[in-house]
Amino acid sequence: MSMGRILCAGLGPGDPELMSVKADRAIRGARHIAFFRKAGYAGQARRIVEGMLAPGSIEHAMEYPVTTEIAFNSLEYTETLARFYDLWADHLAQLAETEEVVVLCEGDPFFYGSFMHLYTRLKGRVPVEVIPGITGMSGCWTATGVPITWGDDILCVLPGTLPEARLVAQMREAEALVVMKTGRNLPKVRRALAEAGRLADAWLVERGTMADERVARLADLPEGDYPYFAIVLVHGQGRRPEIDT
Repeated sequence: MSMGRILCAGLGPGDPELMSVKADRAIRGARHIAFFRKAGYAGQARRIVEGMLAPGSIEHAMEYPVTTEIAFNSLEYTETLARFYDLWADHLAQLAETEEVVVLCEGDPFFYGSFMHLYTRLKGRVPVEVIPGITGMSGCWTATGVPITWGDDILCVLPGTLPEARLVAQMREAEALVVMKTGRNLPKVRRALAEAGRLADAWLVERGTMADERVARLADLPEGDYPYFAIVLVHGQGRRPEIDT
């Protein structure tokens, strides 16, 4: 019996043309394709690879049992998702006994990627390879047309799920900021930026690199929640030899 493997392909920030050559080749040649999605939706990862899959390829949609229905920091949420990842790790490991399975992951799989939860369960059981991808934050700060860091700037990446007081403390400390996981956390992120004195310099990039991308100063936008695929940025203003003379 031949041994298969799990190959996770980082898809980049959303634009299919920002996928690596290696990931593109793996996806087009795959017989088994697995991807996460919310129940009732096609899934962002699957949308990115539309038209790339080989005829006859078998799709494995890994549908989250919960997303935002219950609190992410509750025991119920943790246990429900743990069972979900356990079941899919078992299923993929069984497939990988004889087949290569390509798992799709937006952005870079090792940067806040859902695949990490499978990786820790699969490593040591079957061969696993990860193809890195351009991160969503890189696609978003490029969309602003302004470099994110200069000279000795310290870049801080914050999940918007953090407590507000901790967001404020970190926002005051770092020169350049990226805030992930905004969506329904955006009102809290906005308050924290204002408290830290950084709101006037903040940008919101929705669906960066995608066809419906929107880039705007956060202070100019109305209050409220925004899409899951939205990142808040504050650019660094550090040392620049060409002007700091």
